[in-house]
Amino acid sequence: MKEYLKYPGEHIDDLLCDNLKIIQQDGAYKFAIDSVLLANFIKAGKNDRIIDLGTGSGVIPILLCAKTCAKEIIGIEIDEAACSRAKRSIKMNGLEDRAKIICADLKKAPKIFGSESFTVVSANPPYMTVDEGKISPNQSIAIARHEIAASLRDVVSTASNLLTFGGKFYMVYRTVRLVDAICLMRSFRLEPKLMRFVHPKFSEGPNLFLVMAKKGASSGLKMLPPLVVYNADGSYTDEIIKIYFGSQ
Repeated sequence: MKEYLKYPGEHIDDLLCDNLKIIQQDGAYKFAIDSVLLANFIKAGKNDRIIDLGTGSGVIPILLCAKTCAKEIIGIEIDEAACSRAKRSIKMNGLEDRAKIICADLKKAPKIFGSESFTVVSANPPYMTVDEGKISPNQSIAIARHEIAASLRDVVSTASNLLTFGGKFYMVYRTVRLVDAICLMRSFRLEPKLMRFVHPKFSEGPNLFLVMAKKGASSGLKMLPPLVVYNADGSYTDEIIKIYFGSQ
């Protein structure tokens, strides 16, 4: 590992998957389990071209290099500091031949790459509108948590524009906005086909959901068994351990 890849105030975390690592900044937004769950939920073959909208630290493209055999995986991120870390993480892991990070507004992705240029689009969008909660003074955290740089509508409409007919959109989002998400996807010709609720514990209701929507598909939604994160004693469930430590 070359030390010049890590700048002052940064640290390197182990992703616990195929010896992959990621550079993160102290005091900035750090990826959480939702990104890991989304990366594990995504299915892609060797001929697929993937783009991750609002990629942040680049954790999803990095994990997808291990969990799929997709030929090309792109992450687009508006925050320059996060984009720099993501690019260096790609280089640190030796993934330049498959993964690439672009520093740009995700809403401009169709102009950058062209419409209908990807077969798979993924996103872990900001969970809160600008009217919810307190917006962090830290730009990195604010952009990741609140719809400052991109709204849910922006993400869904961009995904639809980028996808080929029959292409798949994968997203993780919070359950309180489930109806908003489904309505938006349908309005942009993205039909939800697969969904899984994520429960913090067996005794608690879901707080997140994973969804796969297909562009131009007919209606018909399949519900997968619930995914539970923690056992009663606070330890990870067997499935979460498998997700963290295994490759698909």
